[in-house]
Amino acid sequence: MCHAFFRDASFYRFLSRVDETIADEARSSGCPYCGGVLHSARYPRKPRGVREVLDEGYATRLSFCCATCRRRTTPPSVRFLGRKVHLGVIVVLVTALAHGLTPDRRARLIEQLDLWPQTIARWRRWWRESFAASRCWQALQGRFLPPLDRHRLPGALLGRLEGEALSQRLYRLLWLIAPVTTTLVLPLPVALPALPAFQDRAV
Repeated sequence: MCHAFFRDASFYRFLSRVDETIADEARSSGCPYCGGVLHSARYPRKPRGVREVLDEGYATRLSFCCATCRRRTTPPSVRFLGRKVHLGVIVVLVTALAHGLTPDRRARLIEQLDLWPQTIARWRRWWRESFAASRCWQALQGRFLPPLDRHRLPGALLGRLEGEALSQRLYRLLWLIAPVTTTLVLPLPVALPALPAFQDRAV
């Protein structure tokens, strides 16, 4: 089922709309450095693995440039996980599933998503070390009792979030970790945009 979910174009379109909502709020707040007016200054992205199901919006990351001080403001994202060339959806699910895959399913997933085994190992280290040491995780971990094992991230976090469907839990996770996708400390909109119903089973 997860293999099919990676090809769900409607879910990726929804994540684009969420990123636009986050970006609109950041733009309306003005430059975080000087308060100046922000103008669109998107920069190119070439996400790997599922490019054929993505719309043209995935060719760029939403970002702004201040009309006064000329400094860049890049809002948090539920699509792009920092500078990683694979989308956040892929980084989260592949790493969460890494322990439970049979060798055959692992090989198919690697082939379908244009992955190297070394890439998966690098992602696992990123969750255990870089993410676990981030301000984002330091703020989040206190919400969960009993505490989550950082060595089992992101699977441990995905398993604790509310929602019977994979899309619900994955969306909540991407929203929670969005602050780690930018170097700026920018608040997310107060309300979590509503998730439409997707045809995915609980996992």
